[in-house]
Amino acid sequence: MWLERYKIPVRLDLIGNKVEGIYLFNPLTNEKTRNLSELIIIPFKSLPNLEKTWKKKEGENYEKIFLSEIKVGDYVVHIDSGIGKFLGYTLKKGNYNAEVENLIIEFARGDRLFVPVNQIERLTKYVGIGTRKPVLTSLGTHSWEKVKQKVKDSVINSARELLEIYAKREVVKRKPYSNDNAWQRELEESFEFKETVDQLKAIEDIKNDLESSKPMDRLLVGDVGFGKTEVAIRAAFKVATEGKQVAILVPTTILADQHYYLFKERLKRFPVRIELLSRITKKERQKSIIKDVENGILDIVIGTHRILSDKIRFRNLGLVIIDEEHRFGVNQKEYLRKTRIEVDSLSLSATPIPRSLQLSLTKIRDISFLTTAPVGRLPIETHVGEIDLGLIKNALNKELGRKGQAFYLSNRIPTIQAKASQIKSLVPEARVDFVHGQMSEENLEKVMDKFYSRKIDVLICTTIIGSGLDMPNVNTIFIENAQKLGLADLYQLRGRVGRGEKEAFAYIFFPKGYKPEGAAAQRLLAISEAKELGSGFKLANQDLEIRGAGNLLGTEQSGNISLVGFELYLQLLSQAVEQLRVS
Repeated sequence: MWLERYKIPVRLDLIGNKVEGIYLFNPLTNEKTRNLSELIIIPFKSLPNLEKTWKKKEGENYEKIFLSEIKVGDYVVHIDSGIGKFLGYTLKKGNYNAEVENLIIEFARGDRLFVPVNQIERLTKYVGIGTRKPVLTSLGTHSWEKVKQKVKDSVINSARELLEIYAKREVVKRKPYSNDNAWQRELEESFEFKETVDQLKAIEDIKNDLESSKPMDRLLVGDVGFGKTEVAIRAAFKVATEGKQVAILVPTTILADQHYYLFKERLKRFPVRIELLSRITKKERQKSIIKDVENGILDIVIGTHRILSDKIRFRNLGLVIIDEEHRFGVNQKEYLRKTRIEVDSLSLSATPIPRSLQLSLTKIRDISFLTTAPVGRLPIETHVGEIDLGLIKNALNKELGRKGQAFYLSNRIPTIQAKASQIKSLVPEARVDFVHGQMSEENLEKVMDKFYSRKIDVLICTTIIGSGLDMPNVNTIFIENAQKLGLADLYQLRGRVGRGEKEAFAYIFFPKGYKPEGAAAQRLLAISEAKELGSGFKLANQDLEIRGAGNLLGTEQSGNISLVGFELYLQLLSQAVEQLRVS
């Protein structure tokens, strides 16, 4: 067995059923040896804290996670000593003369600190702003304590601002929603797939929130295709059947259109009125919908940022569902933040942004995770490399041969029609069309309807398709000029395929002759390695490291993050929140 804390193998010396001692192997070798002179014997009675070592908290894997994330040359933060550079490992004598592995951390002026692995929780990986390198801390001075105190003072002000907003929610009360009625049970029984354990837990969490007297503010984090929309449908239906209105806010017109059809399909047997409000909706129809919202005769409205317009006044708004909140602007987020004080709020995210994640971890917001892939879902086979027309032709022929469809992402509107012609010439038998965000409402709706009904084989498109589209018959995607896209964008785009039970393929291209380097190379490497189902959460953290932590809290905190690193900054914020909550 392994003594987890020290990362070295142990053997128990048993006489009868009694543990008489622990044999530790020579740490310089990893293989078992019969040479007893190489073993160090520690009497069991000399280890009074051994039981505590083994009885660690459930899920406490910090040591494993940290060691898997850092490599030689990375910057790290020691909570007591400051920012240094990780140089590797060395063996040093520890308690009972046993050699223990130490991490070597270099600080300013070449000073070094040796950190035993049993103290590894005092280290975090440094994540700052952009590619700017941090200043190493000088050991033996008070500079680090001064830096931490400066950041603490600033963080307390930010935490106080946050808590003032969320404290208002604590005193707001509303009438609790009833337990599930017959309609709710009928809707849930009509779901054609088997719910995952995570889905059922998230649904239970949301129902408990709604059936209490405190307004809900929950973040639902789930990887692409892991069932967030079905959870949202059930929450919306529960609210709507008790006479409250539901607003569902999405970042793109195409996603709004798809949500509209999906909600209509799932709720078609119930007397719930659902409407779509986006630029695709004809002007006269928009006016009629807005009037019905104000009169309270519309139950669920799905749309883009137009829902947030001052011209729209809900008569009895009960729930706001926000899909991919980080895609909205500062003013829209401010509006939503104020709305949360009075009404129930459910945010959906496939790539949790640090701010939402931190608010959840500090228990200012609640959070539910969907980490289990639906039954039958397969990982997406991913190819990253130079653009290759021969490869594109073969892949399209393969997809058409199994009666499937494909996306081809070309993110330059002026050349998108020419790209459609090029793909058509590659595969003449394919039915090809294109869409982009500047098309007229009529043309956009017309093309998407044809694609939904499988009258188009290959859709040339921009990143307009990047959020939430669920089309199980589309199982191949090509992404050109991938070096210009963010990691979260690449992951979301790749997630447009592989939604059914067929094997899916993603071809991620950069131009011929292009040599990926810097952040672009990191992004392409990360997306190529993220082959497991459910990689979105891990990629969100990698994306944070690549592009820097940025402005987290609506106030300028970038300087503070640079000074102490993202992880320690979050720790200080958590501490500040807790201090203010109990004071």
